This record gives sequence, structure tokens and C-alpha cells, in this order.
Amino acid sequence: MASALAAKMGLNSLRRKQAKNFNVRITTMDADMEFSCEVLDHDVSKEEPITLNFLAKFYPENAEEELVQDITQHLFFLQVKNKILEEEIYCPPEASVLLASYAVQAKYGDYDPNVHKLGFLAQEELLPKRVINLYQMTAEMWEERITSCYAEHRGRTREDAEMEYLKIAQDLEMYGINYFPIRNKKGTDLLLGVDALGLHIYDPDNKLTPKCSFPWNEIRNISYSDREFAIKPLDKKTDVFKFNSSKLKVNKLILQLCMGNHDLFLRRRRVDSLEVQQMKAQAREERARKRVERQRLEREKHLREVAERARDDLERRLIQLQDEAHMANDALLRSEETADLLAEKAQIAEEEATLLSQKASEAEAEMQRIKVTAIRSEEERRMMEQKMLEAEMMALKMADESERRAMEADQLKQDLQEARDSERRAKHKLLEITSKSTYSPSTVPGDAMPPDLSFSRENLSFDFKDTDMKRLSMEIEKEKVEYMEKSKHLQEQLNELKTEIESLKLKERETPLDILHNENTEKGTSNFGTSIQNASPSPCHPFCLRV
Repeated sequence: MASALAAKMGLNSLRRKQAKNFNVRITTMDADMEFSCEVLDHDVSKEEPITLNFLAKFYPENAEEELVQDITQHLFFLQVKNKILEEEIYCPPEASVLLASYAVQAKYGDYDPNVHKLGFLAQEELLPKRVINLYQMTAEMWEERITSCYAEHRGRTREDAEMEYLKIAQDLEMYGINYFPIRNKKGTDLLLGVDALGLHIYDPDNKLTPKCSFPWNEIRNISYSDREFAIKPLDKKTDVFKFNSSKLKVNKLILQLCMGNHDLFLRRRRVDSLEVQQMKAQAREERARKRVERQRLEREKHLREVAERARDDLERRLIQLQDEAHMANDALLRSEETADLLAEKAQIAEEEATLLSQKASEAEAEMQRIKVTAIRSEEERRMMEQKMLEAEMMALKMADESERRAMEADQLKQDLQEARDSERRAKHKLLEITSKSTYSPSTVPGDAMPPDLSFSRENLSFDFKDTDMKRLSMEIEKEKVEYMEKSKHLQEQLNELKTEIESLKLKERETPLDILHNENTEKGTSNFGTSIQNASPSPCHPFCLRV
């Protein structure tokens, strides 16, 4: 039958000299089984355990119909997957990615982006090395494409994913074909392919497209004699195809495969036996039960997910309500605190209003007092201004007096110069008289005395003028000292007066002339104020002042 398994040992020689009974651990790709069996003595290691692989000798035509039991399907899936990864079965790149996605679904279940993150397939062998080397793609890029297909298989069980894998694999060109090197009558090297549908002849370089095929239903007989095979078609007009193989073991294996595949081909097209029907019925019932159980589990899972979502929603709602309650409580507390603060502020505001009203009354009284003071200040300012005007008039009078005294000083200087000229003349005359007096008295007549008397008069006159000059200088010096004291006193009086009225000045009422006067005073270019402050003796006379 299609699900029959054979232990293909692949040993070089079989020796029947000695048989031995010992425990052997048989390891399948998915499960471990231990049993006791008779193993012939082979040229293998005697260390225990010895690992043997169970492989399907005959491939089914339709895996979905012929693989009845789930364990058979799983083991056959692992075998076909291994054949594809080892490149014993050719698989195109696009089909390799799709098959890899079904293999991932069978192993990991439904795709979960929170669990199956990038890199979870890094240690998995999913694609043939030929496919990986064929494209300039990184492992992350391949994983991304496999995961993209894997995400579309959501809801498939392991059995469904494995069956989808086998459905795709059984359509591959090299699926289920055993190749053997042969030669035809002409000695040409060829390949013989044996599968569930018939015999195929290939070129050694092309295992995908057969040169010719012999379906089982078109073969009348296959004969084997002395390492030569003869394929006789049903059509007698078709020539018999003969070929041979040099190895006896290969010939026996070819013969066994031909007989077994031909027998299975015929049995598949007949009504199933009662045993097979019972097995299929049990398998269908089991699958139906599993389907119902899976649906029930899916429904329970869905209900659980709905309940969990509802619980999460309720928990979120509860948390939200708790937060809202806390916020409301906090808002209430803040409102109470705000009310207390507002009450305190209201009380403070009332007290402040009372204080403000008192201050307003005081301010009103102060304003009245300031008005009265302002009136008085205005009168005082006017009086101060009057005093300033009087002081300015006095300063002008003193300046005029200074000019007059300067003129008098010039006149006195002129008189002094005339007196000095008279003195020089007198000295000159004295020198002349002195020179004349060198003559002896005997020679001088008696009536010559009048010149001496005349000299005495001139001398007296000269002494008189010198005394007047000294007296005049003393008077001028005295007046100068008195004038300087008066000027200093007047300047101090003006400064004091200016300081007193400066605080009462109204800037907005200043005239342009006032502004110019203030600017000139600040710059030191005002005629008034500096005429007294900067008074200095004239180079012509000690009492001469510069205005």
C-alpha cells in the first residue's frame, strides 16, 4: 500500500554469515521508538544505539487521498521536505519560498507579530542552498518574504499546513522519481526514472524533461534477463525498449520498484479493500472529530478572546472611572480650598477697601493741604522770582558800577602816566640844574639864587603829587576789596536763592528764553552769573574788572 514504509539502510554489502539479536534504537524524524529485532551483521559500527531512517519507498500519486493517518502524513512531509532541501527534488525559487512558509506554519502555528519578530527564523533551514546562492539577498530579506507568506496561512493546523506543502511538492517534476544510470542497445548513457505513473527515459544532463515515457497502463510486460531489461508496450506496433545496467543490486532494485509501483498503480484504480475502507472511514471520522474539536476550540478561543477584550475594556473603563473619581475628588478638594481662599480674599478685600477708603480720605486731605501749600509755594516762588529779578538788577548795577570804576581807573592811569611824565621832566631839569651847579660859587653872581628857590618849589610840587598817588592807590585797593566782598556775598545770595526756588520751579511753564538761559548757564556761556563769579583784576589797574 501507499503508506508502506521500508527501512532503506544503504549498506555496501549484505553478509548472511552470522545473525545477531540486539536492541536497536530506531529514530524517525519526529518520534523515537525502541524495539528488538534481528539485524544482519554489516560493516557498520557496533556502537549502540544505531540510527536508522525510515523512508517511504513508494510515493503516492495523490497525498491527500492516500495518506490516511496523520503520523504517516507527518513522516512523509518530513521526508519530502528533506529531499527538497538536499536538492534531490528540484524546486523553483518561488515555490521554495511558498513551501518554506507552510513549513513555518506547521512548526510555529499562527503568525503573531509580537512573538515572531525579525530573526526568529535565523536558525531554521527552510530554503535550498541553490536558491539562496542564486539571488543577491540577505537572510533578513529572505525571512521577510517567507514571513509575508506565512502571515497569510493564519488558522491552518499543522496537518493542514503539511498537506498543503505536499500538494505543492507532488506537482514538482522530480517528485517521487528514482533515477538509475542505464545504457540502451547502442551503448548510449541514459537515465531511467521510476515513479508512481510509469517509466521515463532522460538524458543524463536533464532530469526534468523525459525523452520518452511509458505509463504503467501502456506497458504489457517488463522482463529481466542477464542484466537486460525489456519493456514491452501494449501496442504491438511499438518497438520493445531494451536497456541494461551493470550493477546487479541496481537491477534488482529497479525490478522491485517497477513491480511495486505497477501493483500500486492498479490498486489505486480499483475499489479499495474492506480494510482500507475501514481505515479511511476511521481517518475521516477522526478528522471530522478533530475538525469539530478544532472548531470548538476556535469558538472557545474566540469567546475567550472576546471575554478577555471585554474584561480589558471593563478594566480600562474601571481605571478610567477611578481616575475620573480621583480627579473629581481632587477637583472638589481644590474647589473647597479655592472657596476658602476666596473667602479669605474677600475678607482681605473688605479690609483693603476700608483701608483704601481711609487712605482716600487722607489723600483728599493731603490734596487739599498740597493745594494750599501749592498756593503758598506759588506765592513764594513769585517772591523768589522777584528777589532773583532784584538780584539780577543789582548785579547789572554792580556791573555798570564796575565799568564806571574801570573807566575811572583808566583815567587815573592816565593821570598817573602824566604824573610820571612830569616826574621824568622834573628829573631831567634836576639833572640840568645839577650839571650847572658844578661851577664854583665865586663865579656865580649873588643874584643867581633864584634858580635854587625855583627848584625847591618844583621839588615840593613833585612831592605833593607822589603823596596823592599813594593815597589814591590805597583808596582804590580798599574799594577793590570792598567790591570783591560785595560780589562774593551777592554770588552766595544768588546761589542760595536759586537753590531755594529750584524745587518749586514748574518745568512746563518755562519760556524759551528760560530754557536758553539754563542751557547757557550749564555750558558756562551766560553773561550773567559769570560776570560776578569770574571777576578778575584788569592788567591796567588793580581795580579794573572784566565783565
